[in-house]
This record gives sequence, C-alpha cells and structure tokens, in this order.
Amino acid sequence: MRLDLHNYFRSSSSYRVRIALGLKGLDYNYLPVHLNRNGGEQFSHAFRALSPDAVVPVLALEDGTTLIQSLAIIEWLDETRPGAKLLPSSPNERAWVRALSQTVACEIHPLNNLRVLKYLTGELGLDEARKTAWIRHWTEGGLNAAEAMLARRTQTSTFCHGEQPGMGDCCLVPQAFNAGRFGIDIKAWPLIAGIVAACERLPAFADAHPSRQPDAE
Repeated sequence: MRLDLHNYFRSSSSYRVRIALGLKGLDYNYLPVHLNRNGGEQFSHAFRALSPDAVVPVLALEDGTTLIQSLAIIEWLDETRPGAKLLPSSPNERAWVRALSQTVACEIHPLNNLRVLKYLTGELGLDEARKTAWIRHWTEGGLNAAEAMLARRTQTSTFCHGEQPGMGDCCLVPQAFNAGRFGIDIKAWPLIAGIVAACERLPAFADAHPSRQPDAE
C-alpha cells in the first residue's frame, strides 16, 4: 500500500512517525510541508483539507484515508502493519509506554512547538531570552518526569521498554534533539541519555534524523 507522509524535517511529531516507519521497515513518499515559508504551508486550504488543525504529520493512504496526530499514526502502524512491535502485548505495559509517550507528546511538546513560540514572541511580546527560559522550564520539567518514570521500571532495559525500541523511544529521541537545539544537555538525565545513545546507533533512528531529510535546511 502506498504511504504518503506530509511532514516537516524539524517537526518532532513528524520525526516520531519517520522513526516508527523505519522500525516497521516501511517505504513511504516524503512530502515536505514548510512550516515557515509563505506564512506556513500548513495553513493552506489544500493542507487543511488533510489536517483540520493545520499540523504535521499527516499519513495519507492509497485509499484516500488520512491519518493525523503522531501517536495515533504510530498505533495504527502497529495495529495494521507487520514487523517490529511498537507497543508491548500486556495491557499494563502498554499503558506505561503510552504514559511515557504522552509525557513527551502531550506535556512537553505542545508548550514548545512552533505555533506556541510564535505566539509568545508575537502576540505576547516576549524577547528571545524569555522565550528560551520558557522552553527550558517546560522541557526540563518534562524530562525530569520522564527520567523518574524510567527509574521506576521494574527491570533495567536498553530502550524505554525492553530490548527493542518502541513508541516511547520514537517520542523520546526527537525530544532530546529539540532539547539540544535550545542548549539543554540531556546528560543531566542519565537514563534518557543512555536510551537516546542506544537508539541513535540504529538505522531507523539515524535515517529519520532531521539533518537527513530532503527538506533539511
């Protein structure tokens, strides 16, 4: 089945889905949506027809179905496509992985994504120093929570959950990349740093890195 991924190279939610597609060994067509050019291509009528809230990524299927929201896309891939499992089989373990994933995707990322930062510096008039302080506050608090969750695991593992990467890792690695962009050293969170290092040695993560995408700047 043909898969078209509408995404932006530096979007962490897009980055998550690229990793998941790589872990599943799936080919896809990369369709860039530039979030800054011409006022933001995501606000065009054509893109809003795919994504009503004007956010990337969108995964478009051959039958005309469009899937939005990165965690929903990742779970759909896990439920419908063979290959590596991105969520564990146990309901309790699945709930834990979802909670860790949402700590990143729902608690850290929304407060630091592009549209929020533009509102802070535009409508609210924050300068760059105060914007950076905002980013660091919410990122560091979220990483503290994620580190604490990882510390409470019953068994130490190479990845977020077990010895194979899954949805938690798909979320954690892009967030670590974003932290680095704003001068936050993830070595302050040793469990997270170790997981990120293990992930970055794998082709699915390396190939999904923003610097390796066709629209990278």
